[in-house]
Amino acid sequence: MIFNPKALIDKNPMTGLQYSTIFICFLMNMLDGMDVLVISYTAPAIAKAWDISPQALGTVFSAGLFGMTIGTLFLAPFADKIGRKAIILISGIIMGVCIYLTSYATSITDLLIYRFISGLGIGSMLASTASLASEYTPNKTRDFWVSFVISGYPIGAVVAGLVAAKVIPTDGWQQMFRIAGIASMFSVPLILFFLSESIDFYLRTQPKNALEKLNKILTKMNIQPLESLPIIEKIKSKLPVDQLLKTNFKKPTLQLWVALFMAFAALYFLTSWIPKLAKDAGLSMELAIYAGTVFNIGAFFGIITQGYFSSKYGLKKTLGVILVLTGVLMASFGLFVGSDVILLILALLGFGIQGGFVGLYALSARLYPTEFRTTGVGWAMGAGRLGGIVGPMIGGLLIGAGLGIATNFLIFAIPALLSGLITAKIDSKEIS
Repeated sequence: MIFNPKALIDKNPMTGLQYSTIFICFLMNMLDGMDVLVISYTAPAIAKAWDISPQALGTVFSAGLFGMTIGTLFLAPFADKIGRKAIILISGIIMGVCIYLTSYATSITDLLIYRFISGLGIGSMLASTASLASEYTPNKTRDFWVSFVISGYPIGAVVAGLVAAKVIPTDGWQQMFRIAGIASMFSVPLILFFLSESIDFYLRTQPKNALEKLNKILTKMNIQPLESLPIIEKIKSKLPVDQLLKTNFKKPTLQLWVALFMAFAALYFLTSWIPKLAKDAGLSMELAIYAGTVFNIGAFFGIITQGYFSSKYGLKKTLGVILVLTGVLMASFGLFVGSDVILLILALLGFGIQGGFVGLYALSARLYPTEFRTTGVGWAMGAGRLGGIVGPMIGGLLIGAGLGIATNFLIFAIPALLSGLITAKIDSKEIS
């Protein structure tokens, strides 16, 4: 029998189940953003309390990003085997427990361990929620909805920044980790009881009671239930990483990986070091935290705007323009240091770099078929995370060597420019 859920999703109006799935995925990415950026917001206070160098802090940032890389490469692909919902649940538990335990860290070694383990959950969360959102939304608006789901990330970062500005000066940096950890743990019941599993996952893997579970979802989406599951060809590879580098996918996959590596290097330099650089430039700790918040407010609007224009004009063209313009703005950042418009420039940088890199997630979700979509998205993010590891470490070394904020921004403008140029040239018929 032939059953094409995508065609039915494209044909029918979106339902409450689809919107609730999008909302929960959005919420999980909010928590993701909070958990990633909490270390950046607390970094100045930790550095002051422990008297540690920028190089040591750069190592802590990179430990979390290394955990995220491992999570996207090796944990997220299990979503293609055991389900998107199961991996999202596991990721939420890892995030909540480890972020909370970070409040008890008393040394750099403690921070390195807790940030690495929490990074495992953070990394796999983004890949799984992006894949699930892409599978529940119509083709015409899919790029927008995937971008919207991931826009929860900067919103979480904004919320964390606002809370950090009030909590850290009065209650200490440890309290911020407790708040973020508890918030993540409260999401677990939402995932358990309200998040729907992927229709495509039930059709492709057909686990126990798949027909019953699938028909419950179809009924809620006003789609006629199935009498039986379709006959499928079993996937030979349990975690089909090899599929990414076969003939049809090899070239666009490599292009996507390089583009994400470059975008992540620039992005995580900015997200990790903006509060520290702003403080070194003479701002108070509270205003330095707000500098990061302004950056992430701009990011939210950039992601939403990118999603709209990508749906209208095509992903590759939109992302290429956004990332190139962001690189130009980073290169000219030194012209604005010390002026009244510096916060506006930070907002524009957040608009561009976050809008661009989130669009690359949507691009990866379009590039790969259901059978190994989360694997494809996960490995694409993993390639990007390698750039995210390199960016903060190099930033720490450059700052420790005494280079100013303008020079640092000029250096990191190069990967942003390269990311835009490569994205515009990605060779795939699946992506316009």
